[in-house]
Amino acid sequence: MTVSKKRRVQDYIFLHISIMIFSFTPVFTKMASIEFNKNGIWGIRLYFFFFLMLLDCFIYALAWQKIIQKFELSVAYANKSVYLIWSQIWAVIIFHEVLTIKNVLGLFIVLLGVLVVQKYE
Repeated sequence: MTVSKKRRVQDYIFLHISIMIFSFTPVFTKMASIEFNKNGIWGIRLYFFFFLMLLDCFIYALAWQKIIQKFELSVAYANKSVYLIWSQIWAVIIFHEVLTIKNVLGLFIVLLGVLVVQKYE
């Protein structure tokens, strides 16, 4: 593998790790909502999850600024749709939600779209 290909692979790994990190934002939001429903505005965990949500967005914003320097915007945004796949994974693993055939089909279509954009980069 050439140095430029190796660097490109590292850039894509950074891109997808950043997207995975961002996919935790709705997880923290839902956990804050659950805490709010249990204990109202006085639940200390509500503020903890709110803080994690803001921290997650801050880290992602910094990472995104680095990412868009390394990719064309169309490629970066096409890959950002992988966020939906991570969100479904967290919904199943963390919240024990059911993954339907429609969900899987939709995720497959999104992944196919990302692969099409990747092919032309």
